[in-house]
Amino acid sequence: MKLEKRKKKHFFGEKIQKNNYFTTGFITITSHGYAFVNAEEFQKDIFIPKNKINQALEGDLVKIKIQKNKGLKIEGIVIKIIKRKIENIIGILKIINNNSNNTNKYGLVTNNNIHVDVLIPINQLKKYHHNDKVLVKIISWPKKSKNPLGKIIKVFGTYGEYKTEIFSLLEEYGIYDKFPKEVEDEAKKIFLEQNLDLNSIRRDMRNTNTFTIDPINAKDFDDALSIKKLNYNIWEIGIHISDVSHYIKEESLLDKEAYFRATSIYLIGKVIPMLPKILSNDLCSLEPKKDKLSFSFIFKINSKGEILENWFGKTIIRSNKRFTYDEVQKIINKKEGVFYEDIYALFYISKILSKKRLKNGSLFLEKVEIKFHLDKQYNPISLYLKKNNDAHKLIEEFMLLANQKISEFVSLQIKKESFNEFPYIYRVHDKPDFQKIFLLKKIVEPLGYSLNLKDIKNSINNLLKKIKGKSEQNMIENLILRAMSKAKYSTKNIGHYGLSFIHYTHFTSPIRRYSDIIAHRLLYYYLENKKSKFKSIDFYEKQSQYCSYKERIGIELEREFLKYMQVKFLKQFLGKEFYGIITGFTDWSVYIELLLFQTEGMVRLRDIKEDIYTLNSNNYSIIGKKKRKIYHLGDKIKVKLVDTNLEKKQIILNWI
Repeated sequence: MKLEKRKKKHFFGEKIQKNNYFTTGFITITSHGYAFVNAEEFQKDIFIPKNKINQALEGDLVKIKIQKNKGLKIEGIVIKIIKRKIENIIGILKIINNNSNNTNKYGLVTNNNIHVDVLIPINQLKKYHHNDKVLVKIISWPKKSKNPLGKIIKVFGTYGEYKTEIFSLLEEYGIYDKFPKEVEDEAKKIFLEQNLDLNSIRRDMRNTNTFTIDPINAKDFDDALSIKKLNYNIWEIGIHISDVSHYIKEESLLDKEAYFRATSIYLIGKVIPMLPKILSNDLCSLEPKKDKLSFSFIFKINSKGEILENWFGKTIIRSNKRFTYDEVQKIINKKEGVFYEDIYALFYISKILSKKRLKNGSLFLEKVEIKFHLDKQYNPISLYLKKNNDAHKLIEEFMLLANQKISEFVSLQIKKESFNEFPYIYRVHDKPDFQKIFLLKKIVEPLGYSLNLKDIKNSINNLLKKIKGKSEQNMIENLILRAMSKAKYSTKNIGHYGLSFIHYTHFTSPIRRYSDIIAHRLLYYYLENKKSKFKSIDFYEKQSQYCSYKERIGIELEREFLKYMQVKFLKQFLGKEFYGIITGFTDWSVYIELLLFQTEGMVRLRDIKEDIYTLNSNNYSIIGKKKRKIYHLGDKIKVKLVDTNLEKKQIILNWI
């Protein structure tokens, strides 16, 4: 009853109809120029016409006055900018010259996410060029001017070039390529001391066959495997992770910087590391033929995949060899090569572990990665799709096992009375939203697939098996991922739905993830019974939330840059025809994934000549006005590549 009264008050009440009603909220401005304000006390967004935005910019906190209230539609006017979301804007400089005497010359900085251009006066343009990508600060916005006035404070280079796009994206996301000098100095000091900690109690694993397996271009090796055959049926396997927390002390400058960054970012052709390279690529990296400090999970396992003994602790290792994934794959395929027996035993055990995990309900998603070959100027010259092979799966399976067993061990310690109320950092994954799964079911049914809503996990795994090798595979896998909850870090262990693990953490990549450094420190405190070292659960929960946030930022940045590279690469194919799969609809467009490149382009509905198509009410099909033909998500069609727009990161297609 109270809810109904509240709705009536704000949508039909006397307060709005008779008096001037003021409220505040964040403004969203559309590409057409009109806007909406989200105000907390209103159920629906408030409409702001083009001529009543009054110098607001996307995301600003604004004060508005309600002017009209017709039924459920409320209209307002912006009367005050309370707080700007952004003062600095990254955009492309367009130099306009309206006459030959340069008397009417000026600059405009354009940005697709902002509905107005920023005006740059002529006296600022001497050292800048048309199509420079720049960072501009808004200085003022004269009352009668359509455009705000700005000052250029940084130039990234010519728009569209590799370095320009990388460094402007890093600026946009608040990521720094270089480390502060004092942080670099602290890293150099640690490196020069080369403290191998040989006087402490570390398990010496230097005489056991040990190796790393990584991509060919990897420089930071943070995990290694060791193996020793104890008898015909039992092996001792060690999963060794770089002991980064030995070098990075809590509250040090390095620690604060690593926490601020929280993750390494991997862009095509460039890595933005979490730690200075002198540590990530050298001191902490488990390079071959060098004594290295590690934090290890060592266990005995039989040929049935049964773990007989567990041991967790600090070790010193010496990797015998650095393998690439391709080298290990050749050894597996040919059943010969250096360390063949050890590698094949690890491969055999990894297959048993994988089978057990999948039988236990773990989802079997195998995403394909888009990779590029680059020329010397970092232009993409060819695109290829990379799938995980047996060598990748071997490493993945042992890393999953380490993350699972370490968090399981800590959870058992916490349950003991002496460790009651003490924290750990878990990698958790909640159950999927039922509505999203129901929508997924509705989308895949027209394609000939089904989902059993009473047994979601097994049903999804069966669906994944059925679509393997089909043209719609990538589209459906993406839909499944979108239906899933987002994995995150937390001190509250709810388990990992996707992996079907009761306990799970991230422990295996401390060179590139701060969450793993936290996991290392806490495990060490439990092993050494150092209760005084623990901070509050709230402290670690805040760190967990921050690591989750920075992870999402990194993923968004990597996707943005990948899209730029895809658009740049496809420019060479203008006029060519390709087959594609329909992956999405809006009121005015169809999104299509080009099968050859697994890259998404767009067809405007108005450009489809065979009929006049409109979006169905279900939002995942379109229907022709005359012929009543329906196209669904997943339908295969032929298209022509007609344009690419680097600025908007768009690929424009024509429907054939």
